[in-house]
Amino acid sequence: MQRLGCLVVGCWLAWQAAGAELAFDFGPGWVGRTPEGFRSVLAGQGAPGNWQIVWDEVPSQLPPLSDKAPVVSRRPVLAQLSEDDTDERFPMLVYEPVVFGDFVFTTRFKLVRGRREQMAGLVFRWQDERNFYVVRASGLGNTFRFYKVVDGLRSQPIGPQVEVPAGVWHELGVECRGHQIVCRLNGRELIPPLTDTSFTRGRLGFWTKSDAVSYFAEARVVYTPLEPPAQKLVEELLQRYPRVRDLRVYVPRGESARLELVAARDRGAVGQPGGPTEERVLSEGRPYYVPGKEVATVVAPLRDRNGDPIAVVRISLESFRGQTGQTALARAQPILHQLQSRVNHRSDLVE
Repeated sequence: MQRLGCLVVGCWLAWQAAGAELAFDFGPGWVGRTPEGFRSVLAGQGAPGNWQIVWDEVPSQLPPLSDKAPVVSRRPVLAQLSEDDTDERFPMLVYEPVVFGDFVFTTRFKLVRGRREQMAGLVFRWQDERNFYVVRASGLGNTFRFYKVVDGLRSQPIGPQVEVPAGVWHELGVECRGHQIVCRLNGRELIPPLTDTSFTRGRLGFWTKSDAVSYFAEARVVYTPLEPPAQKLVEELLQRYPRVRDLRVYVPRGESARLELVAARDRGAVGQPGGPTEERVLSEGRPYYVPGKEVATVVAPLRDRNGDPIAVVRISLESFRGQTGQTALARAQPILHQLQSRVNHRSDLVE
């Protein structure tokens, strides 16, 4: 496995033919801070959430091996600590690096305290603060509910009355396959399977309401990776221009905005970092020519609708005697034009 900050990337063979797994590692290094890759957002009114990693006692989900084995262990968990009791206040912590289509998202949660509300939930297929799905459990209301928000308008909640005691750990899960949504509380499908076409993909994260202080632990997502639009563009252009040796697209990723390969002839190369030339092209916003005996390479920026560089494309062409930077750029222009005509925003490449 490869560890990336708060992310462990592996494979999950039991869910569809091939998939991936993200296990959010709320490790000791993040205590007192928001984990990397997450962003605090707020729907409604009031103060933003205060999302931090804290220590708590968490019982094991596995039976003890002996009578002397510890029943609980002290470990870092994710906590929403703000107690602003504004009624229509919905703090969320959204994981930004990945957009999900079909997935199973599970977490353990504990309702800690709250005078107005004691709630914990999952937000999924999140588009922005005005468009998303939620499944949540309420300790004061004793309810398990699903609802959606479209253009800022909340639908009628769906779900049963059920006891959700505070101070103990529960399991919450949601599964999306196409337009079908299945919600689970402590392993039970308490809400009949739902069908909704409002959102087919989006980000996911954690949700609370009002002054609810809630903890989350052992959160993971099993999902079918979405193919980035950039890969489809690259394969289409390689077929149209057979003399192109390679075509690569790099996009800034993460908080450091480091360039990362998101599309190439060789799919196995996806994920590699961009080199100094790609970084220079992005920062300067102008193309570079890289000569070679057999391959002539043009590295050029891709721009958004405002003209700002948002990505870098590397075009490797068959070289010939007398090849110059000017002729190489002229040969690359039709490909650059095709790419640029299809790209107005970063989401045209990676979402």
